[in-house]
Amino acid sequence: MLEGIYLALDKLFGPLIVETHPIWVVTVAGIILGAFFVLLNYIFVDQEKLKKLQKMAKEIQQEYRKAMEAKDEKKLRKIQQKQLELLKMQNELMVNAFFKPMLISWPIIIIFWGWLRRWYVEVAIVKYPFSFFLFDIFHKMYHSALKPDELGFIGWYFLTSYVVGSILRKILDMA
Repeated sequence: MLEGIYLALDKLFGPLIVETHPIWVVTVAGIILGAFFVLLNYIFVDQEKLKKLQKMAKEIQQEYRKAMEAKDEKKLRKIQQKQLELLKMQNELMVNAFFKPMLISWPIIIIFWGWLRRWYVEVAIVKYPFSFFLFDIFHKMYHSALKPDELGFIGWYFLTSYVVGSILRKILDMA
């Protein structure tokens, strides 16, 4: 089933991938998918409710500190009850924040990464000006052909989509 989807993507984007440097292909993919996932969360998550819950959490934390300093056991029990209520409300919101967007986004991610892997599995997208020992451990552990100072398509995709997502969250005033 996925092979048919990959062949369709090859026909649609194959010439572009062959003619364009991998850094541009993966950067554009990170921008498009990063923006898509942020907008998906923006649509499915009640931002006002999320901000309200964050404000409540800060207030409860401040009350808790004051009660701990005063060693007021009665107030601490009340705060614990408030924390339990807040946790229930947060869990309800997280169901909408994670599961609905995840049901839409995971098939896209699986298909798209699988397709990109066919083109860029051992291709260095970016070369660092330094060698970091953790990258060396990672590359040896996964028997990668990439050197410790090189970043593949998944790493570059994550960096790109993270930056785009952060900027969009700030623009959309997401909590």
